[in-house]
Amino acid sequence: MTRLTFVRGDITEAPVDAVVNAANSSLLGGGGVDGAIHRKGGTEILAACRDLRASRYGRGLPTGQAVATTAGRLPARWVIHTVGPVWQPDEDRSGLLASCYRESLRVADELGAATIAFPAISTGVYGWPIDDGARIAVQTVRATPTSVTEVRFTLFSEVAYEAFVTYE
Repeated sequence: MTRLTFVRGDITEAPVDAVVNAANSSLLGGGGVDGAIHRKGGTEILAACRDLRASRYGRGLPTGQAVATTAGRLPARWVIHTVGPVWQPDEDRSGLLASCYRESLRVADELGAATIAFPAISTGVYGWPIDDGARIAVQTVRATPTSVTEVRFTLFSEVAYEAFVTYE
């Protein structure tokens, strides 16, 4: 059975097998969690992402999908990159957000990762309301069959942490 834990902290310091990067489709770094992972993980992550772009993701990683690279200088072994949807008030994109969590767990299983840390995908610059994002994240992880033994939601802000522990 998968244990869910909730931590307020910096995902780049998470002592887990894999950290999930809320990436943009280019895979080449950006702001928020994406920028922090690339900065702290170093050039190895960017080089691996460039290789992915040069091979099977020439047009970028599609929203809701996930792919793994090295974690470079992070404490984790792998970074699982996933592209969350931009929130649209007039369009239900919750299936794409749920897919980010399911696909990340699928990739973690393929890697043999026992522990994984998730950020609050799409709730930053992509504008997803934090309460709804937390609900979708926790419900999706609980409903997804996986060999991962611990899913650690690592939330940077107190607001995000409080939203997620509501679903504990």
